[in-house]
Amino acid sequence: MKYLFFISFSLLVACSTAQYEKDESFAKLPKNQEGLSIATFAGGCFWCTEAVFERVKGVKYVISGYSGGEIENPTYREVSSGKTTHAEAIQVYYDQEVVSYDILLDVFFLGAHDPTQVNRQGPDRGPQYRSVAFYRSLAEKKAIQSKIEELEEIEFTEPIATQVSSFSVFYPAEKYHQDYYPAHQNNPYVQNVSKPKIIKFEKKFRELLKADYL
Repeated sequence: MKYLFFISFSLLVACSTAQYEKDESFAKLPKNQEGLSIATFAGGCFWCTEAVFERVKGVKYVISGYSGGEIENPTYREVSSGKTTHAEAIQVYYDQEVVSYDILLDVFFLGAHDPTQVNRQGPDRGPQYRSVAFYRSLAEKKAIQSKIEELEEIEFTEPIATQVSSFSVFYPAEKYHQDYYPAHQNNPYVQNVSKPKIIKFEKKFRELLKADYL
């Protein structure tokens, strides 16, 4: 759905981004990961979730990509079709001395998306937009499950639909998807879907924001 929406408004995107849009080569994972922990989440359009986590103190890198599917090196067009079983995801590289995994879970569940929606986020529909928290250890699995139980009791009236899945592999998306939000402020999807989410997050989690976003 998002892919069709994006194409229908392609002529409205700022001309200055036209060349950037065409770079469909795959992005690379960060080379310098020393001392950083990694978390992987799927919460709808990665243009939105990437921009949210990039604002969090202690987060060094955020890469948009695909996870939870069966084929290797999927493309955006393949994932957007909903046939690869991948979800649009982000990989977060963070310093645990600054921000904890538990805080990242708060950002994910309360700031980055609506975890009660099934196979959708806002106008984006399909299993590629499902909510998933990928765990790399038993401790992370328990933390996710505990957070879901806590939030279902005190925060949400609807059941949380987030899948709790063992992490397997993350495939970086094409280069033009990386840092999409700041580079495409005139894009209609960014204006109407991404921007309101970012503004809401910045207000709700002001204490977590890096100095550049205050």
